[in-house]
Amino acid sequence: MLRKLVLTILFFNIVSLPFAFAESIVGAGPKSQPIIINGDTVEYSTDAQEVTASGNVEIIYGGSKLTCQKLTVNTQTKQGVASGNARLEDPQGIVEGEQLIYNFETHTGSIVNAQFRANPYFGKVKNLDKESETEFVARYGYMTTCSFDHPHYKIASKQINVIPGQAIQAKDNCFYLGGFPLLYMPRFNRTFEKPLMHVSVLPGKRKLWGPYLLSVWRVNVNDNVDGRLYLDYRNKLGWAEGFGANYRTANTGKGDFKFYYTYENKDPDDNVNDGYNRYLLRYRHKWAIDEQTDFMSEIVKVRDDKRKYFNTEDGFLKDYFFREFEKDQEPLTYALFHHSFNYSSLNILVQKRINHWYTYDEKLPEITYSLPSLKIGESPFYFDSNSTLTTFNKRSTATSFPDNEVKVTRFNSDNKLSLPLKLAFIEFAPFVKLGETVYDKSADGSSLPARTVFYGGADASTKFYRIYNVNTDFMGLDINKLRHIITPSIKYSYNIRPTIAAIKLKQIDSIDSLTSNNSAALELVNKLQTKRKDEKGKEYSVDLAEFDINTTYAFGPRMFYGTTRTIENDEYVYETNVPELYKRSGSFQDFLFKLKLLPYSWLRIEADATYKHSGAPTDLDYDNYNHFSKADYDIIFQFSPERSFGLGQRYERKQGNQITAEFKWRLNPKWKFGIYQRYNLRTYGDQSTVGDPVTRKGSLEQEFTLTRDLHCWEVDLTLNNKVNEGSTIFVVFRLKAFPENEFGFDQSYNSPKTGAQ
Repeated sequence: MLRKLVLTILFFNIVSLPFAFAESIVGAGPKSQPIIINGDTVEYSTDAQEVTASGNVEIIYGGSKLTCQKLTVNTQTKQGVASGNARLEDPQGIVEGEQLIYNFETHTGSIVNAQFRANPYFGKVKNLDKESETEFVARYGYMTTCSFDHPHYKIASKQINVIPGQAIQAKDNCFYLGGFPLLYMPRFNRTFEKPLMHVSVLPGKRKLWGPYLLSVWRVNVNDNVDGRLYLDYRNKLGWAEGFGANYRTANTGKGDFKFYYTYENKDPDDNVNDGYNRYLLRYRHKWAIDEQTDFMSEIVKVRDDKRKYFNTEDGFLKDYFFREFEKDQEPLTYALFHHSFNYSSLNILVQKRINHWYTYDEKLPEITYSLPSLKIGESPFYFDSNSTLTTFNKRSTATSFPDNEVKVTRFNSDNKLSLPLKLAFIEFAPFVKLGETVYDKSADGSSLPARTVFYGGADASTKFYRIYNVNTDFMGLDINKLRHIITPSIKYSYNIRPTIAAIKLKQIDSIDSLTSNNSAALELVNKLQTKRKDEKGKEYSVDLAEFDINTTYAFGPRMFYGTTRTIENDEYVYETNVPELYKRSGSFQDFLFKLKLLPYSWLRIEADATYKHSGAPTDLDYDNYNHFSKADYDIIFQFSPERSFGLGQRYERKQGNQITAEFKWRLNPKWKFGIYQRYNLRTYGDQSTVGDPVTRKGSLEQEFTLTRDLHCWEVDLTLNNKVNEGSTIFVVFRLKAFPENEFGFDQSYNSPKTGAQ
């Protein structure tokens, strides 16, 4: 009888024994690492070639620990059996069962009546089988993120397949809330890169919709296709439905499709139509053909009969998909092919306007070849080139223009030669550039020679620093020497007036409106740094402060804009060369300031401002000259991950001047609250101007949020009040294990005031 037996078995290779919802339980170790078996009784039989241990058995291997009441390991078959409260513990989780069977050679095994804990997953299964090194199957059990013995919710399944680190596939599932079966799901698939929630239901009430219920059901069609079904009801607008899919292919990339349709109820002000056909069809695809070649495309088609009849700027996207509308009011329809060569790249873009009220330019097609900064042989010169051939079709939706469509084909090529040098302590790079542009026709339809523009200039920058022997902990600043870094830079650029005046060209973009330029961009960056130590005593650099100021100085005569100019289609396109309109020989344009302060790890201050100089002819509002036209700042106190306070201000001369404040604080493990306030310091706006309503002095928005921890869930109760829009109550339930997945309902009340969106 032995109290302790240490065996070194060279051919034993104990690999991971993962369980459902965790990557591993036992980590693979070197083949020569010993297996240490402790127990009240440990015996080794040379005849049976078995190790038998009983009574408080404990095995420690590779950072994992197995405990049980009895253990048998056959050194020939490599089969091990642990019984009696078998428990396998690893830093990533714990699995327990009545009996654990594992073959160290085939890396397969099973656990009977197993329960597991691998944060954030918990569950129980009747049988847990490791069928191969990469797949586990759990039968007749449940999973949850609630750690209680009687969980608040769970998903019970007949079979769960787990591919560690990749995916979970469950069949014949039932969602239980407490002990009540709430929802049946025939199939549940989840990859670890995707959100968990497969069914979303959002009830609520809005003024324009009335009571509503929005729902989406995500379906795994197969391993390569995930489908979505939409079924929504809005009391004032009617039913809406749709479907979508995300797909993946082995050789031609991946993409997604969405179709959403509604036959919207009749508008009370419409005496002609009984309803309106409105839909969105969107298709996107991305294909990495090889390491150097990509293809992507997007098609967005919108039908909106209501917009057509009411001639309003509000459209289907804004009414039904406001978040998408905020990101992009006019989504593009395009196809883009990109190929990278060793030192250059080629892009082919086809951009088509299929929604007639959109205003973006059609490019049918646009071919771009780019050669960035290529060194010429053994010389010190660098050459870069950018050439673009485009067939444009530009159309404005403004009906006041008699000819609101521009069709032109243009070839533009910019070729630059530069010479980077090191002049003492200055990085200096002079350059020359030649721009050539060819048009198929002029503004009046006649032919044109090639337009030529010559450029010249230079970039120069340097860096100075000085170290101050300052060591102090005054006010807890923890300063261990200070380093002051000054980085000045100047970018000078000059180009002559193009050989063809802008007034003779169809106006598409800035290339067509190009005029002479003689200017220098100036920038000065100041940075203050110190050294601090982390918890292990290792030093690291900290930026305490950074201040950046930049502007542009324009040389030569400056045009006093606004007195004499040529107008074409309500747009300024050409400046008349009248000597008496020149202002002075040179002037600065707007000054831009940026400031960042980080004196403590819990305090961050950021500010920026624009000083409008009288020499900048980009704004006809001369009353704003020689004043700060804009100024913003934010002060953020981050005391802990869930305790913070922020204060900010947004100032714009003769426009808004708003103060914002946000406060978040966890009171205890169960409760936390947040407050957000937006306050306007003055009244601005012209009531007589259409589309520019007056914004009154006072509170613009208030929001109060109270959060309750429900163990495995969190619930937010939020009251939001906005001027001109009324008040809204939000209730959001969120799984703590997956905070990106949430569902909730909201109730709006108080009729929005006049002018509300």
